[in-house]
Amino acid sequence: MTASDSPLLLVTGGAGFIGSTIVTGALDRGWSVRVVDDLRPDVHGGGASLDPRVDFRQVDVRDRAAMDDALDGVVAVCHQAAKVGLGVDFQDAPDYVSSNDVGTAVVLAAMASRGIDRLVMASSMVVYGEGAYRGPSGIVRPAPRRIADLDAGVFDPRDDEGNLLVPEFIGEDAPLDPRNVYAITKLTQEQLATSWARSTGGRAIALRYHNVYGPGMPQNTPYAGVASLFRSAIQRGEAPRVFEDGAQRRDFVHVRDIASANLAALDRTADLPADTFRPYNVGSGVVHTIGEMASELSRAAGGLPPVVTGDYRAGDVRHITASSRRLQDELGWAPSVTFERGMHEFASAPLRASVQ
Repeated sequence: MTASDSPLLLVTGGAGFIGSTIVTGALDRGWSVRVVDDLRPDVHGGGASLDPRVDFRQVDVRDRAAMDDALDGVVAVCHQAAKVGLGVDFQDAPDYVSSNDVGTAVVLAAMASRGIDRLVMASSMVVYGEGAYRGPSGIVRPAPRRIADLDAGVFDPRDDEGNLLVPEFIGEDAPLDPRNVYAITKLTQEQLATSWARSTGGRAIALRYHNVYGPGMPQNTPYAGVASLFRSAIQRGEAPRVFEDGAQRRDFVHVRDIASANLAALDRTADLPADTFRPYNVGSGVVHTIGEMASELSRAAGGLPPVVTGDYRAGDVRHITASSRRLQDELGWAPSVTFERGMHEFASAPLRASVQ
């Protein structure tokens, strides 16, 4: 099969950290790939390196005319373009809503005009808010943590009687409770995809990424994930600074496993019934604390040991870990990179150009 005979996949945000890894996997799987990415400097720093086999268009996904053109000949869309992270403060809110929600609406409207009915989109664990917990009366979802408790160093959620709640894995059917602007925009993206599927007979899968890390993460930016912030500090010769007490539970999943989940989801969209929206968690299934991750990364890189600061961010949640059983059972996906191997690789892997 020649490149011209291969089905054409559009990857939005395909020059980014996760998007570029998906692009490599898709090319290796026999797709022809077109990438749209606006190469915004707060993400890409000095630019991006693109596979020469890719048809690249420097396009903002909010540009309807450009998206109409970019979708010519496309059979499926992998939508990764988004502004990520908790942000600096509420002044970031308009950019989050415009980049993520307006951008998604434009992509979906252009897909509808072109009759393209297969979509895989990047969502996030943040749509859940806090994770699942077990208390004396069963599974509960705690309210947002109080500032007074955080100031006092009381980080773990408790029930109304003051009992400590025990964190558990969260499944896709749990109630959604986004607790910051980024989280709200990710849930809105899912809702837009649901509406698109119902209106057009489309087939959409949302992958709720847990904490993604790996080679090619952006560095020195407040919008990067915690793994990148720690890795950037180590590279500068500084100790990673761990917020709260470092006992926050997370599921750290390697970017190559995220890419393989996207490819499995793309395959699945070809077989889904029309008018379908289906979310899946994507995680390693293994729990580690943020403090453990910082320590493992420092050891592997030969850096300074982490410093636990007791500081907090009001929009953060305490514990959130994924059950990826649905993804494994329905799509036959499984993670391939262990925490230890992934952190050892990440400790010396190149990061993206510094964002000033």
